[in-house]
Amino acid sequence: MKMPNTKYTGSFIKGGPGENQSYKKYYGKMLTGFKEGGSTTAAWTRKEGKSKSGGLNKKGVASYRADNPGSKLKTAVTTKPSKLKEGSTASNRRKSFCARMSGMKKRRTSAKTANDPNSRINKSLRKWNC
Repeated sequence: MKMPNTKYTGSFIKGGPGENQSYKKYYGKMLTGFKEGGSTTAAWTRKEGKSKSGGLNKKGVASYRADNPGSKLKTAVTTKPSKLKEGSTASNRRKSFCARMSGMKKRRTSAKTANDPNSRINKSLRKWNC
């Protein structure tokens, strides 16, 4: 169950111990993920896990990998294509990403988003030198 994007202030369960047992039983699992006054969603879904130049930053990638065990997500290949060895792992990752995201840009975005230089997809394509 995903946690709601709110802070837990203790307002879900009212009363002292022993009161509202059905409430505690129903909301018990949902409330275990809350930290008093803290944020409930992973960094990769929030601004602090995203890079201003597009894609996720190191904190966002670490957060994603913590939420998804076994994930092999890595940060962007920002090296210029002319500096990469042809056929290297980084070069192949870059080419694969560019092909995949260019297709998504064509098929999955509106004309407004596709032409907006500040859209997340255009920022990430620029970051990967596509």
